[in-house]
Amino acid sequence: MIVIALYNLKGGVGKTASCVNLAHLSASDGYCTLLWDLDPQGAAGYYYQTQPRAKSGVRKLLEKEMSLDELVQQSLYDYLDVIPADKSARKLDILLDEQKGSKKQMRQLLKQAEHNYDFVFIDCPPGFSVLADNIFEAADIVLMPAIPTTLSVRTYDIVKEYFEDKHLALEKLMCFFTMVDARKSLHTEVMHTLSADRRFFEHYIPYLSDVEKMGVHQAPVTAFAPSGRAAVSYHDLWTEIKEGIV
Repeated sequence: MIVIALYNLKGGVGKTASCVNLAHLSASDGYCTLLWDLDPQGAAGYYYQTQPRAKSGVRKLLEKEMSLDELVQQSLYDYLDVIPADKSARKLDILLDEQKGSKKQMRQLLKQAEHNYDFVFIDCPPGFSVLADNIFEAADIVLMPAIPTTLSVRTYDIVKEYFEDKHLALEKLMCFFTMVDARKSLHTEVMHTLSADRRFFEHYIPYLSDVEKMGVHQAPVTAFAPSGRAAVSYHDLWTEIKEGIV
């Protein structure tokens, strides 16, 4: 089982859209796939038309009142299950801190899924936190989308420094560009600068209206517009990601 966490220090960078589409592509390839929505906004679960199975399910999971299986919802797509965010996800940092356990709590929880899934995608909330530390420890890949702007360069440097300060394996951190407008010289310049670090994938996600329509369709763009440029871009990125891990 490979755990891929979609993460960024800031919001509004296409994190959830990427998580939803990459999970769908994984399932389309025949891999048993779980998407765990840990962002309190619950957008990933919304895109998949799922609702939490239990009230305060994440809290009950941490307190061992429920198992991971009891939170899982079947999606409309073969091989793809979802754990939607519930209200207790807003207090997950506090709950983890109150447990006073190690930073390996998420890893222990995910062990419940290791015989059922090939891939687990986690939609992470932005920011540094106890939850983020747990996810960084549990994930095989911390996949960070970045809009190619000056602030993204700064964010990328901050996240790298955080990994180094926390003695996290830097090779886990893999990045790709989103919301790219190739007509903007700033975008192309930043992509050229950051790509030199060899931590960014070659394929990127352009700024396209089809991605914004995911909320209207409540579906991945790879499902409702599979031949469109956005879906093809996600497919190319997923193929590149798989080359190094499958």
